[in-house]
Amino acid sequence: MKISEVSVPCADGFPLGVTVREAAGRALGVVLVHPATAVPERLYTAFAEALAARGFHAVTYDYRGIGRSRPAQLRGFPARMRDWADLDVESVTGWARARWPDAPLLAVGHSFGGHAIGLCDGSRHLTAAALVASHAGCLRFITPLTERLRATALLKIICPLTAALLGYIPSRRIGIGEDLPKGVAREWGGWTSLPRYFFDDPTLDAANRFARVEAPLLILGFDDDPWATPPGIDLLAAHFSRARIERRQVSAKAAGGGPIGHFGFFRRQHQTTLWPQLFDWLEAKAVAA
Repeated sequence: MKISEVSVPCADGFPLGVTVREAAGRALGVVLVHPATAVPERLYTAFAEALAARGFHAVTYDYRGIGRSRPAQLRGFPARMRDWADLDVESVTGWARARWPDAPLLAVGHSFGGHAIGLCDGSRHLTAAALVASHAGCLRFITPLTERLRATALLKIICPLTAALLGYIPSRRIGIGEDLPKGVAREWGGWTSLPRYFFDDPTLDAANRFARVEAPLLILGFDDDPWATPPGIDLLAAHFSRARIERRQVSAKAAGGGPIGHFGFFRRQHQTTLWPQLFDWLEAKAVAA
């Protein structure tokens, strides 16, 4: 496996920190790993290494404002959640397609990363994609009630107050991952109260964007995930109206390997219990292509 760190410029010139793990020999294909909200690419290190060992070139990266793509000054940094999809994911997809023009291009989207697959025009070039814990993030879908109340307090009270005072969200200190640009948190918080999440935001046109996706999709949910619950996953999946969808709801107890939750799928402890089913699916789609 060959590992390299590169900087990929977006359409607006902003540079993203990208890591490539290349498989030895002829690759089965290229897998883009699109992160979740406030999650740095290092969460996906073990997963990407396993992909490369399986025969895929694996691409991980940080959205603007996060990790290696964080600017020197986050206060007042003008980034919205939609920019992650329209600029960051779009640019990484185009860059990978240009670098490996003859290889099948696949994607794994975690939470918001799955949203981006639906929103991006570049997704029309995908051979197939998997959505892991991706859901319409309406607050009403979160269970149990205690977690819903915690999420509501974070997104509706704490984040707006800290954004107004500091010019960004100090997420590390309040327990929701990496620090966030205030525009990301504001847009995210606004969508959570809409009946159909961002599908009800007329400025985004999300429903029509999702309807463009025709690639096969594997959609994974987990029964111990308090955020991506079945109603939220189903609402999101319903908007991929032209895609061929395989939907799997995984029992953490039956799978073994311990809790999964919203972030656990990508942890190394699930390398032998959960990852093989996804790798098998990706390989089958790449070989068929």
